[in-house]
Amino acid sequence: MTAPLPDRIRELTADPTASFVLIAREGGSELLTGDILDVDLLADIPLDGDDGPREIFAMVPYRQVRERGFEAQDDGTPLRCLLVDQHERLATAELIAALPNDAIALTDRGFDISDEDYGEIVEQVIAEEIGRGEGANFVIRRDFLASFAADDRTAALTWFRALLEHERGAYWTFAVITPGQIAVGASPEAHVVAREGVVTMNPISGTFRHPAGGATRASLSEFLSSTKETEELFMVVDEELKMMSQVCSDGGRITGPHLKEMSRLTHTEYMLRGTSQLDPRDILRETMFAPTVTGSPMQNACVVINRHERRPRGYYSGVAALFTPNDDGGHDLDAPILIRTAYVDQGRLRVPVGATLVRHSNPAGEVSETHGKAAGVLGAIGAIERDHAAEARDDDAPAPARLADDPEIAALLASRNTRLADFWMQPQNTHSSERFAGLRALVVDAEDRFTTMLAHQLRHLGLEVQIAAWDAVTDLAVDDADLVVAGPGPGDPRDEASARMARMKHVVARRRDAGAPLLAVCLSHQILADSIGIDLVPLASPHQGVQKTVPVFGTDASIGFYNTFTARVPAVTTHVRDAEVSADAETGDVYALRGERFASIQGHLESILSRDGLETLERLIAHALD
Repeated sequence: MTAPLPDRIRELTADPTASFVLIAREGGSELLTGDILDVDLLADIPLDGDDGPREIFAMVPYRQVRERGFEAQDDGTPLRCLLVDQHERLATAELIAALPNDAIALTDRGFDISDEDYGEIVEQVIAEEIGRGEGANFVIRRDFLASFAADDRTAALTWFRALLEHERGAYWTFAVITPGQIAVGASPEAHVVAREGVVTMNPISGTFRHPAGGATRASLSEFLSSTKETEELFMVVDEELKMMSQVCSDGGRITGPHLKEMSRLTHTEYMLRGTSQLDPRDILRETMFAPTVTGSPMQNACVVINRHERRPRGYYSGVAALFTPNDDGGHDLDAPILIRTAYVDQGRLRVPVGATLVRHSNPAGEVSETHGKAAGVLGAIGAIERDHAAEARDDDAPAPARLADDPEIAALLASRNTRLADFWMQPQNTHSSERFAGLRALVVDAEDRFTTMLAHQLRHLGLEVQIAAWDAVTDLAVDDADLVVAGPGPGDPRDEASARMARMKHVVARRRDAGAPLLAVCLSHQILADSIGIDLVPLASPHQGVQKTVPVFGTDASIGFYNTFTARVPAVTTHVRDAEVSADAETGDVYALRGERFASIQGHLESILSRDGLETLERLIAHALD
């Protein structure tokens, strides 16, 4: 006979060797118990037991991103698996009543990095990383730290109860209690979900900090009208579509945007959906980790994080992952991001928070954002004063109206989609073409997974596509393809010490020398321009996540740009050597080049910001193949 829930909670709390997980999601609560197994790789997560498929809960640390070949400090945080032997569904009210509720005081409270020092880091990242072409946005974290006098497990469950009672809008609210690793949080964001062959991702970005008394139509409208917040969301959607295009045969379709309304914060979000037959561990590996907590392009974001963060991340920006056996003999996956999470260790509380730094960022605003995010957790657990005016209402009173349902707010949200590419908003089979059927394209990746989105669009134009990394592509492969697409990447194209730049220059030159069809994109467009004698210069203000309508050989095209450098010619130049030039009439910034068997584009035709992307891509390929 099962003991009453309060007794079980007390027993699990008192036993320092017991491991269990509490989750509140989808209107109910769950208790998972079992043994702990730490493994090295995602592939080692033991989904199959002696009796067939079994359920596994895993805490995936940030350091696992090394499985994708990306840079991260190895801080030893375990990839921890709970081998679930009992999974019980609970009434949330019953669970709340069974949890401890005594107030826990915090002492020695403060951030590990001062506001002044964090502001200096913000300035460095904008100037030295975004300003030098290393990427579009980066998330740099700091940790709120405090001490407390209670038992670790009791404290964690007390704060879990507080989150259940006072936080709203969370995707998962959870407590993970294992020897040496305790976490409690309310994550707003499902990073990746795979159920019955359908994969969804939920990019959330843009943070509106509620004023005292709660959000209003006027205050939220001002936030939704912000260029910075809008572009920040578009950039993370682009980055997650790169991942979706890697794991989903149909690339991913966008729906939204929506509001994620929480107790102290409101975020904007989209949903991405696609289909995949991959093992859920492979899906998780290829989507490590969310750009909302790392940056883009993802590979270089990991390098920037290592340069500017003072301590390893532990579980911050990793995921909690629940692998559940399904009727097909495989596993479904539900994996929220480990943010809005408190970590408890021997009387110390740690709450990591990060701000997304973009070209529009200012130090004071990003410092304030980290305070707001920390307050979202600390207020919910009662560590700081709650906004009682925002959450107070009679039990019998109707639920407060959601601002997302306000017609003015809904119209502001919907207006964002008028800027986006129809290709990614509609079912992908509506865009298929056989124009280039039977031809083989090689896409050379220069460390920007926009190449996965490019490859997806190329397949929709009928091409057979292979992607090869810059440091793995062979001359034989370059020579053998019907079309080579030299891809985008971070960094300064003028950097003569960079092996990546040297290799991309070699790829472009080899195709040009052979008179073989070539399409060069963004970084490779700049390399092509340099090879024919066009000057390369840094932009006065980086074009990271910028949408522009530009001339592309007689046709105006709405295109998304992610560039810090540009090729530039004297105004009204139409030809340089054997290349026709399409440039800005005033600045001379070169948007596109074409000549015999080659074409190039500065913008990202695959981006959601490129409303005319697919049509322009088809035109440029047709020219290169002619």
